[in-house]
Amino acid sequence: MTWLDLPAGTGFGIGNLPYGVFSTAGSAPRTGVAIGELVLDLVAATGDQVHATGSLNAFMARGPRAWADLRAQLTDWFTDAAHRATVEPHLVPRSEVTLHLPVEVADYVDFYSSQHHAENLGRMFRPDSAPLTPNWKHLPIGYHGRAGTVQVSGTPVVRPSGQRKGPTDAAPTFGPSQRLDIEAEVGFVVGTPSELGRAVPLAAFPEHVFGVCLVNDWSARDLQAWEYVPLGPFLGKSFLTSVSPWVVPLAALEAARVPAPARDVPLLPYLDDADEPWGLDLTLEVRLGGELVSCPPFGQLYWTPAQQLAHTTVNGASLRTGDLYASGTVSGPERDQRGSFIELSWGGEDPLTLADGSTRTFLQDGDEVTISATAPGPDGTRIALGEVTGRIEPTP
Repeated sequence: MTWLDLPAGTGFGIGNLPYGVFSTAGSAPRTGVAIGELVLDLVAATGDQVHATGSLNAFMARGPRAWADLRAQLTDWFTDAAHRATVEPHLVPRSEVTLHLPVEVADYVDFYSSQHHAENLGRMFRPDSAPLTPNWKHLPIGYHGRAGTVQVSGTPVVRPSGQRKGPTDAAPTFGPSQRLDIEAEVGFVVGTPSELGRAVPLAAFPEHVFGVCLVNDWSARDLQAWEYVPLGPFLGKSFLTSVSPWVVPLAALEAARVPAPARDVPLLPYLDDADEPWGLDLTLEVRLGGELVSCPPFGQLYWTPAQQLAHTTVNGASLRTGDLYASGTVSGPERDQRGSFIELSWGGEDPLTLADGSTRTFLQDGDEVTISATAPGPDGTRIALGEVTGRIEPTP
């Protein structure tokens, strides 16, 4: 219970308490915590200047004990009416704030961990071969992205240009992408760094990962198809990656933990999560112009975020505060569970029909895509992960 008058069914209840960076008119960006339709100004409420830096990095670097202590303090403040007179003056309506990129992104890694997504793309691009590559069930496949183009939700998505070459084209051409796409993903934010040369085991996942956000890894499929052999994604991905402004603490998702799907290939010991599963029962929703077009189920992801982190560091690569790694496109077995338009339209061969009768294969200028998500919370509640939105603008 809380002394706050929270909206019925709010996803930003006492069991959530996500962190973000906000500003009000004429003020500098600072850390806040969302509760209902309000934001608690942590600089004003705590007096701790770690929350005045304009990003979560300095606080995240303090580590799990500091994270747990502040969460306990916030829970006490919001549940004990004795604190109301002290806390209430530092609450700001969310409608009056501007939200900023919550973290200074150090490194960015994107994975390819949904079996349904990987098999769909394999069937499209390699119809005469097995849908999955031989290594897929042995390790989480990923690539290093461009941290500098990770931006907060609402940042305009300018249609990228680059080289394109269709199967029947004699030579590549240059111009705006004609196959601009989304990737509905979940991101994990590293708070505590690790030492170079030391792997982070599965059990240490909650000691290093501070929280969870939503990610849309915008993708120019025509640029990607021409460039990715033999080294993988590059310009088809690096023009923009959007993230949600609220980072939900890992501690808020304890009720959402589920086992990973059954695996039919033995795992090497460093990836064997039988005793420490970190699947998460998150339900994503993808909307185009406000219309629901897909509900990808994150709980069916083959490789969990703990396994992704263990694999990232197994060679001795170090973690830095602010590292962001994403799940890769989340897709389920049904058409309305696919997390990208290349799947929803099956590579453009089967256009998606919208409620107004119009169709889409890939994104058009002016389209706006919003990805949101919820998860089970304590005592039967639902936790919201907020949303990540982007609107397509034409190439300059």
